[in-house]
Amino acid sequence: MSLKLFDLTGRRALVTGSSQGIGEALAKGLAAAGAEVILNGRDPDKLAKAADGLRKETGRSVHELAFDVTDHAGVRSAIDGFEASVGSIDILINNAGMQHRGALEEFPAEAFERLLQTNIASVFHVGQAVARHMIGRGKGKIVNICSVQTALARPSIAPYTATKGAVANLTKGMATDWAKYGLQCNGLAPGYFETPLNQALVDDPSFTAWLEKRTPAGRWGKVEELVGTAIFLSSEASSFVNGTTIFVDGGITASL
Repeated sequence: MSLKLFDLTGRRALVTGSSQGIGEALAKGLAAAGAEVILNGRDPDKLAKAADGLRKETGRSVHELAFDVTDHAGVRSAIDGFEASVGSIDILINNAGMQHRGALEEFPAEAFERLLQTNIASVFHVGQAVARHMIGRGKGKIVNICSVQTALARPSIAPYTATKGAVANLTKGMATDWAKYGLQCNGLAPGYFETPLNQALVDDPSFTAWLEKRTPAGRWGKVEELVGTAIFLSSEASSFVNGTTIFVDGGITASL
């Protein structure tokens, strides 16, 4: 009985920004737990390659839904079209995001705007489009990918930190507005993981040495270590968990 709480069989999950990195790993994990997965990205060729790989690895049905998460009208059209032609989206993982590093006093305004659109506005656009259908069904799971920077700041990424703090508060707002309709909206906040987004830091011996010393677990995280929490937040096991953010960070936010 207890294991059935985590079974995603018969559910369909959309993961934004899932052609690589954390999004791809989460999509694989949800598929392994029984979900029918919908991959999303802006590059159709890259998306098709990721979907083909996931089909071969899992033997499951995998959908491709190419749209720009920062385009409100485009998002709504894609989501409404999929719901009408294929079926319900039962789980949404808002994972799409970007990083831009630079001294705050010289940070380019256009880069700041891109961060706002990609990291915050996209969560609103996709979350709203999917929730409209979930509300009608009286159930749904939304998991917004936050960050260790939701709680902490580091030099050169102040705007990114601001966006990830906003995602956590938007998650609280989603839960406050939509829990009454049967939705659970929560955040998953990764620490430092080996991903394409972090490759420059992974390849920097001095940063890796700092991170290993700063993190109680003493190492970088592996993207597969995010899967268990994502399954929990996507399943019946979290039926009364709402508006919270779970940090998966090796203890870095727990330690000075």
